[in-house]
Amino acid sequence: MSHPKVSIVIPSYKPAHFEQCLKSAIGQTYPNTEILVSDNCPSEEIRDICARYPGVIYQRSTALREANLLSCFYSGKGHFIKPLFDDDILHPFCVERMVAVMNMDPQTQLVFSASQVINSDNERTETRRPYQASGSMPGRDMHRSMALGMCNFIGELTSIMFRREQLWNIGWRELFRIGSHDFTLGLADVAAYCNLVKGGNAFYIDEELTYFRRDQRLQSNSNPNSNPNFGNCFSDYIDLLMVSHEGGQISRAELLELGPQVDAVCVRLGNVFEQMARARQRYLDYCAALAAD
Repeated sequence: MSHPKVSIVIPSYKPAHFEQCLKSAIGQTYPNTEILVSDNCPSEEIRDICARYPGVIYQRSTALREANLLSCFYSGKGHFIKPLFDDDILHPFCVERMVAVMNMDPQTQLVFSASQVINSDNERTETRRPYQASGSMPGRDMHRSMALGMCNFIGELTSIMFRREQLWNIGWRELFRIGSHDFTLGLADVAAYCNLVKGGNAFYIDEELTYFRRDQRLQSNSNPNSNPNFGNCFSDYIDLLMVSHEGGQISRAELLELGPQVDAVCVRLGNVFEQMARARQRYLDYCAALAAD
């Protein structure tokens, strides 16, 4: 299987940069792709753009936000799924490089790469390179690093590729859930990464293969002004600590040692996001229950 099919799936809502996004998918050097657009834009702009490019699979969707994302993921028919958000861009070699890594080792469940942040004019504003060399890591280590570091070093879903088989093994109801907590309204991407790589490995490619657009004028989950649940992106890191302890990814000592960091984050963000106080209280109650056992 030297050229397994890759589904480049584009959950779309914002038309402003969509055509550049779509062209970056069409312009991949890898020879065996399908491009699927799941469109819930309130206008017909995205549909009209897709109509100009033969071969693009277009589906109109009434689902919003995470529901449209899931619909797009599970509609892909390829051996591998490559997400691409509607204002982001792929490097022409992105799919080719990622498939090559996937083909090397069946234990690799998820691939991610270095990336660039770009603005509305396609100007580079930030390079994101979590490691200085390419390499593999066990999924458990990836999960631990994100939980204990309280950070998403992988980045947005545009930066990854994963195996379709693993997606179906998880099931759409569980993709954004870890243990007792549903991360759908906050760290849905982090939860998905932890689930997609469970039982296998993640591989980091030290090449800038994706471009994430940050344009605060657009409606996006990454824009605080347009996402009423933006505070969950911070409070969910506290819940990630607790469910990671429940699942055995981090120890009791590691959980308790992070108490001062939890307090510091809540003090810094508590006046901005009401979710922080509730998450801190859940953490305190959880730790108190551990002490009582």
